Amino acid sequence: MRLIIAEKPSVAQTIAAALGVKKRRDGYLEGDDMLISWCVGHLAGLADAAIYDPKFGVWNLDALPIIPEKWRHVVRSEKQKQFKILSGLMAREDVTEVVNACDAGREGEYIFRTVYALAGCRKPIKRLWISSMEDEAIRDGMAHLKDGAEYDGLYRAALCRSKADWLVGINATRFFSLLYHHTLKVGRVMSPALALIVQREAEIRAFTPEPFFMVQLDLNPTVFSEKLKSREEAAELADLCRGKPCTIRQVTRRQKYEPAPKLYDLTTLQREANRVLGYTAQQTLDYAQSLYQQKLCTYPRTDSRFLTDDMEPRVPEYVAVAAKICGADLPAQINAGQICDSSKVSDHFALIPTLSCTEAVLASIPAGERALLKLLALSVLRAVSGPYVTEETEVVAECGGRDFSAKGRTVLDTGWRRYTEDGAEDKPLPALCEGQRIEITGTTVKEGKTAAPKRYTEASLLAGMESAGIGTPATRAEIIEKLIAAGYMARKKTKKAVQLVPTPIGASLITILPEQLQSPELTAEWEKRLSEVERGELSPEDFDADVENMISDLVHNYTPVNGSEILFSEKGAAVGKCPRCGFPVEEREKGFFCRNPSCSFYLWKENSFFTRKHKSITSTVAEALLNDGKVFLKDCYSEKKGKSYDATILLDDDGERTSFRIAF
Repeated sequence: MRLIIAEKPSVAQTIAAALGVKKRRDGYLEGDDMLISWCVGHLAGLADAAIYDPKFGVWNLDALPIIPEKWRHVVRSEKQKQFKILSGLMAREDVTEVVNACDAGREGEYIFRTVYALAGCRKPIKRLWISSMEDEAIRDGMAHLKDGAEYDGLYRAALCRSKADWLVGINATRFFSLLYHHTLKVGRVMSPALALIVQREAEIRAFTPEPFFMVQLDLNPTVFSEKLKSREEAAELADLCRGKPCTIRQVTRRQKYEPAPKLYDLTTLQREANRVLGYTAQQTLDYAQSLYQQKLCTYPRTDSRFLTDDMEPRVPEYVAVAAKICGADLPAQINAGQICDSSKVSDHFALIPTLSCTEAVLASIPAGERALLKLLALSVLRAVSGPYVTEETEVVAECGGRDFSAKGRTVLDTGWRRYTEDGAEDKPLPALCEGQRIEITGTTVKEGKTAAPKRYTEASLLAGMESAGIGTPATRAEIIEKLIAAGYMARKKTKKAVQLVPTPIGASLITILPEQLQSPELTAEWEKRLSEVERGELSPEDFDADVENMISDLVHNYTPVNGSEILFSEKGAAVGKCPRCGFPVEEREKGFFCRNPSCSFYLWKENSFFTRKHKSITSTVAEALLNDGKVFLKDCYSEKKGKSYDATILLDDDGERTSFRIAF
């Protein structure tokens, strides 16, 4: 019996349908010679710090750095049932091999190997590595399973990445939060991404616009002078040219060939969907993942923009499907060779619609997914089309001893641009020849100002993260969402786009972080070294040691920034210490909450225990409970007797739940 383990139930069901497995069991499906089950995403993860030592349950500077000697993984409580099912299936005597059918990437490898190891399984591993969930692709992949050992390097890199994120997240978050008395979430990849946003905002605020002036001469065509620094100089030039003829000094014509753009990888799709459809990076990934699981597009988490050489004969079929999705005509010539190059394909080929995209299926999917699928289809049509060809003309005219210029363009062949939303427009200049004299009908002084750098949109931030080596196609959307959820960055709607701006706390965090934690160079170097681990060129132990040394150096040698009390003004007044972790507890609108992001302690102002006694938890009551463990209250109402009484209320907290009791 062969056990196939997918990443999600829906994927397991798709695989089962393709392989003819129909018998449903509790947590798996069963066929004549195979069992198919699933992991429900991350079934297990690295243990919390307190699992290694109970003292780490309380945030304390003296306990840092926290570096486990032996790393441990734990199964999440809500996923224990499925883990037991998987463990039982792996232990069955009739199961002779296990197939890893989790997503074909770094995280999919990590999810499977972690569960496999926790279950204590030692049976041979095979790998299903596919880029499409179509039935034919699944059956072909199952017929050509890889040896699991071929992906040992991928797992080692995934484990190194996970441990590095844990070390930075646990230690840096606690260290800076305790040092600056404010909850500060610090991440290996989050912080460099935030630094890009903060740096751009600083550039915008430091920018001083400078005025410039240009002289416009009204003739056919309209020509302009170069930019001039003063209005007086521009007015003087306009006066000099007024009423005089203009001589065409130079006419330059050249043909320009703009080759077809490549197919989409995930990052370029996210950028285009943000620009054209207004989707966030996470929305695009979610839609693409849904389309993939419905067999309507290929594997989304790809960094490749080409198809493999062996796919070239089928390119006309993909083009025909793309044309149907868009309701467009086929290209005059399908240049299949320009999108197929195996040497430029890494783990997965480019993102394209699959051959399963029938009209009936398209009509049944949500509008958001349909719009994204159309983008993918348009990219296929563009990628196989001919170049966009224009003739560009530049005219230089002389008047008053100064040069003026104009540019025009004539479209000779729309090529791939016939499949763009914005189209291509002719902006031709009239037929002119050198030495020709033209009368000027008017002169105008035009004023302008130099423009500040533009704020990032998700499209431009994704491009910036990619060029700086921050994150991977699979993680960049999550990084953006985490920064927004943490309150370090916000989306700001404008008439033209949604911009990303840093919040005051986000800017303050970057101000106090040392260079190695906010520098894109560090995370880019780590990604490079993770790739070396994957290829077997660097040992995992050396990678881990570098991260551990950096964390130790940070904790022991970092010098706090002066004036931090201004940077981190409190959200609410602190009323006491948390009984669980020792962090300050602050007052907010509806209650009192611990500032420790990993601590769930809180006291609601309208607590049911107190409201039954016609009381509420005021700041004075909360302060006494937190600092003394008790508070004396007069005139508490008795529901049984309908009378009032005086009593001392005691606070009990067992680390998970908070309760109260009365002491008369």
